[in-house]
Parts: sequence; structure tokens; C-alpha cells
Amino acid sequence: MAFYNKLGGLLRQSISGNAVSATSTMPSMLDAVRCMSTKLFVGGLSWGTDDQSLRDAFATFGDVVDARVIVDRDSGRSRGFGFVNFSDDESANEAIKAMDGQELQGRNIRVSIAQERAPRSGGFGGSGGGFGGGYGQARDNDGY
Repeated sequence: MAFYNKLGGLLRQSISGNAVSATSTMPSMLDAVRCMSTKLFVGGLSWGTDDQSLRDAFATFGDVVDARVIVDRDSGRSRGFGFVNFSDDESANEAIKAMDGQELQGRNIRVSIAQERAPRSGGFGGSGGGFGGGYGQARDNDGY
């Protein structure tokens, strides 16, 4: 699904906006397709692992485009997982085979191809309920 969202966004950019030739959008679309299939999930990270140490751990398998440790937005501490994005499928597959179950900074990590997270539901939207009562509910009937 993320693949189609990314591809659709790139196509919308090329259709709308300034007149852009089809050949100039082709490399960016190919990069998007390439990045979607080479993104790895890395779980079980040590609290001390940062973006650079994650990149360094996976750099021996190929060209790392991006390495990011996910942090809690309130505390800034690592949430114990991250993502590594390679420039090609072969490097990503080698990294999975070599690093899954291995120790990194004192913790055994899990490495797999990243899956799109299911869309969230709930929150404060939805079909009503829950926020009623209190002051000013029946103002039109209070005699003013």
C-alpha cells in the first residue's frame, strides 16, 4: 500500500504543477520503487543505539541510503527499533541473512523487510459520543 501511495504521489506531482518532462520524473519514480523494496525493520535495539551506529552496523552489506532509530517524541529516548534503507535489493537481503538474530551493542536484534503499518483508527474523530453533558447543553430552553 505504501508503494502505491508513494507512486501515486509522484505521478500527481508530474501531472500537476509545472510542465515537467516524463524523462525527468522517471528517475525519481524509480528511486521510490527501489527504496520501497529495500527498507529493513530492525527491532530489539539497545537504548544507546543511534542513527550513526545503526548505519555503521549495516554499511558493510552495501550502500545505506538512510538509517534511522525511532525515538519517543516526548522523552527523545530510543523506542528500541529503527529502519535501514539500502540502495539495492541484494544488499538488503544480505543484511537480513547476516544480521537477523545477531548481537548489536549487547542486544540480539531482529531484521526483516519493513512492512507498512496498518492505518490507525479511533482518536478524537469518528461517529460521535463521549463528549456530552455539562454546561450550556440546553440553552434554547432556559428562558433567555
